[in-house]
Amino acid sequence: MRKLLIFFLLLAVFATAMLQTSCAPGSCFEETNAYVKATFYLNSTSKAVAPDSVTLYGVGKERMLIYDKKTVLTQAYIPLDASTDECSLVIRINGVNDTISFVYTTSSHLISKECGYTFHHTIEAPVFTMHIIDTVTVIRNTITTLSEENIRIYY
Repeated sequence: MRKLLIFFLLLAVFATAMLQTSCAPGSCFEETNAYVKATFYLNSTSKAVAPDSVTLYGVGKERMLIYDKKTVLTQAYIPLDASTDECSLVIRINGVNDTISFVYTTSSHLISKECGYTFHHTIEAPVFTMHIIDTVTVIRNTITTLSEENIRIYY
């Protein structure tokens, strides 16, 4: 009798767990961060070519590296700060430092009930130094969670 009682108790717990799981919202499988997608191009050939190494960090945030001597990086994902309207980053390509500054507006967008909100940005033409970088071209100025090239960095 005791085994039967334990069996029904476990069955009730299992059934309750299954009902709660089936009514709970699903998991988020979508990208929730909007990054500036920057592709590297060799200036002499105008072809997409990964630099030998890339280091990237925010100005004044040298200890918070986004990339640290990353090799074979054809596209960099650059985060923007949604709490401000401008951002400056140091980008070291093949050991040579440059600075890229973005001015942008930010708006919130609902992804889904499960994923919540994200921030989209609209960037203006970036300002940059020209130590190794020759040109920065804006391809799409709207920064979203989609996998779309936003800027081209010619070095």
